[in-house]
Amino acid sequence: MDIAVTNPFVVGRYISDKYFCDREQETDFLIKQIENGRNVALISPRRLGKTGLINHCFRQKQIKESYYTFFIDIYATTSLAEFVYLLGKSIYDELKPLKTSWSEKFFQIITSLRVGFKLDALTGEPGFDIGLGDIQTPQITLDEIFNYLESADKPCIVAIDEFQQIAGYEEKNVEALLRTKIQQCSHTMFIFAGSKRHLMSNMFNSPSKPFYQSSIGMGLKAIPQETYIKFANRMFEERGKHIERTVTEKVYSMFAGYTWFVQMMMNELFALTAHGEWCKTDKIETARKNVIQTQDSLYREILANLATKQKQVLQAIAKEREAQGITSSAFIKKYNLPSASSVQAAVKGLIEKDLITQTDGVYRVYDYFFADWLATEY
Repeated sequence: MDIAVTNPFVVGRYISDKYFCDREQETDFLIKQIENGRNVALISPRRLGKTGLINHCFRQKQIKESYYTFFIDIYATTSLAEFVYLLGKSIYDELKPLKTSWSEKFFQIITSLRVGFKLDALTGEPGFDIGLGDIQTPQITLDEIFNYLESADKPCIVAIDEFQQIAGYEEKNVEALLRTKIQQCSHTMFIFAGSKRHLMSNMFNSPSKPFYQSSIGMGLKAIPQETYIKFANRMFEERGKHIERTVTEKVYSMFAGYTWFVQMMMNELFALTAHGEWCKTDKIETARKNVIQTQDSLYREILANLATKQKQVLQAIAKEREAQGITSSAFIKKYNLPSASSVQAAVKGLIEKDLITQTDGVYRVYDYFFADWLATEY
């Protein structure tokens, strides 16, 4: 059943095919790998649509009917215990509504989580009442979870977003441990999605690493501009609104086609356009300011947690949009920055915090709206 959506430019979640733009080739490729028993390493920058693509594949008829699907985002995790906690919770939450004979066996097989088995006092329904502190023996629980997945009455697909995070876990050899467990699975496929290209490439392409040659590699590019223009036009027209082609062209180029940012702008432009009205280029600046305004307190909080030199370098990069030669005397003089060595130290910290990205010696603020805010509002 399709959910009625007031604004068709959906951000941050997946609703249905109707509001999902293109990715037909990528969808076919990903499904083909899974159906042929191959794990996939999906590497692409954040905000380009990895999560949406995975959710889209999971909703396709041939996947929905033939597999159990689970998705976890481990971006904020720092330990194996957190990983195990999220995996267990995701599986339980996904299966609980199904009430199949397999879902009923969750606590029978994953015995180390029985401490979290609670019956709701009102409904008598079982619940998953586990805190992070309840994961006392993560390796044992992980074994049990994989045994549970392997016991399913149809194959399982587990998608792990921001998979590169496991390389920084406080425990040693997590990569080797997970590789061994995953290798033993014959009934479960895995999609390892990650946004930090160098870390993901190192994990899957380096002969010394446990996950070397364990998966089919896959990348994502921006949705082609012409394809997105047609999608945007259709979304407006279906709801009795109109949009000039130049508006979509400008918005697309402002964000180099990065799906999340383009969708945020189009969502706001749609909201600013009345029924029967044309969305013209004069609305773009208003939409941009409105979106940035909603993020203002978040951006101020980010800055509050940065050292002074990091703030200076961050703002300098934002003003350049795409900064090169950031340790050169010309760049340092232009923005009154401290020494080249302190710029390097600041950049290292900003990259670790995921605030800036670096590709082939070109630096930019990862969040386009944050870059705008730093350059014009702050």
